[in-house]
Amino acid sequence: MAATDDYKFLPIRDAITSINQKVNLIGVILEFGFPKRTRGTDCCCTLKIIDESHQKAGFSVNIFAEYLEMLPHVASGGDIIQLCHVMVKKHIGEVNAVFNKKFSSFALYKGKDAADFAPYQVSSNFRRRDMDDRFIGNLRKWLVDLQLHEESSSFSLLREIKEGEHINLACKIVHFSEAAKDEWMALVWDGTDTPPNSFSAKPEDEMAYPLPLQLENSPLPRDILCTFPKVGTVLRIYFDQGFQKNKLFMLNIGKWIKFVNVICEVRGGLWCGLFTPFTKIRYTPDEDCLILERQRLYDERISLKWGRMPLWSFPSPYYNTEVNYDHVPFVSLMDVLTHSEVTAKFKCVVRVIAAIPWKAEEFLSPLGIYRMRLTLEDPTARIHAFVFAEDGETLFDGYPSVDVLSRKLNRLLGLSVCNDNKMVKDAPRNPPWVQVCLKSYYISKDDVWGSRQYQIFGTKIVGV
Repeated sequence: MAATDDYKFLPIRDAITSINQKVNLIGVILEFGFPKRTRGTDCCCTLKIIDESHQKAGFSVNIFAEYLEMLPHVASGGDIIQLCHVMVKKHIGEVNAVFNKKFSSFALYKGKDAADFAPYQVSSNFRRRDMDDRFIGNLRKWLVDLQLHEESSSFSLLREIKEGEHINLACKIVHFSEAAKDEWMALVWDGTDTPPNSFSAKPEDEMAYPLPLQLENSPLPRDILCTFPKVGTVLRIYFDQGFQKNKLFMLNIGKWIKFVNVICEVRGGLWCGLFTPFTKIRYTPDEDCLILERQRLYDERISLKWGRMPLWSFPSPYYNTEVNYDHVPFVSLMDVLTHSEVTAKFKCVVRVIAAIPWKAEEFLSPLGIYRMRLTLEDPTARIHAFVFAEDGETLFDGYPSVDVLSRKLNRLLGLSVCNDNKMVKDAPRNPPWVQVCLKSYYISKDDVWGSRQYQIFGTKIVGV
């Protein structure tokens, strides 16, 4: 791909064999991380680029600069980078290009959808040549028909995540916001349900240390929740403290994106991901095969009669509770939270993860009326639901003994108990899936977040 004898772009395939030589490269950015500081005085970022000669795994380029502002700030995967006088090195069996801050230069260009040839960022020593336009134009034409064939097994579905693992995710951005001061998060979704977690929290701790309804300090506004998918988990991915807010522009709401090397964590029984300095973003075309597969799986799911039930609940919901609201279909807790009418009735499959009070002798008020608050969860949300008066009579089948009441609640909470109905010390709780009927109502005339309350009705614990 020669321009003149002294100005030549090497195909990546040939650059890989040019160890310890300075080369000029131009390629499409397949994968990139955000600029960060090294342990020394420099700043750095790593890119993977592809071209027609080398398009499967990408070719790594390590770029160093004195200041963060001097590094390439990639606007989007699929953009084009021009690199001049980078050194090809071999390190621990891997060949990559190294950008030297003294003699290397770069320019960044928009990808296949751009019409002009002006770079949107250049290094201070970059010298543009008219012949560059031809190479950029050729790459853009090649990109139009490019199909990236990646193994599905290299990208996990949310239903496959495990605590502590470093994984790759292909998911849709549904929202991003500031989770806490200087801590940002992206909310992502792929149509599947994260695995249910067990709980080490003791039931008696709920009053002093309640399990959170959400990971952020305050609930998201209802108008934001109404934009979320009603089926499938929305996962929070938190960005490293050094993350720059101005990078959020590339996380376009409604856009599918691939994250490489995200860490999975569980906080308060809720799944989240961590975007670290080692996490990368990979180019994700609109017609990406992996994305089309996820969309197909989701479409198939919601077309099924039981598609709004948690994927992990089959077949257990019918073994633990009965409901007298069989004529309506199951909905998710996100359906409940975002329902257009304040007062409504629903049927859901959930887990009961906490109760106040949790001692059976305290379920009744001094007047002999049931009053409790249960915390319910499904893959889409958590809510508080109250049990009052005759709905408590239905739930517990009247007014049984304290011992029977304890066994019934222990069943819902997933408590391990001995033959004498005493809890097994330090045993994790794994609440079963149960079907419940819920009704929503308001405690004030204004329909604002917090005014809606939820109450269990028409539900009975069975098999105890």
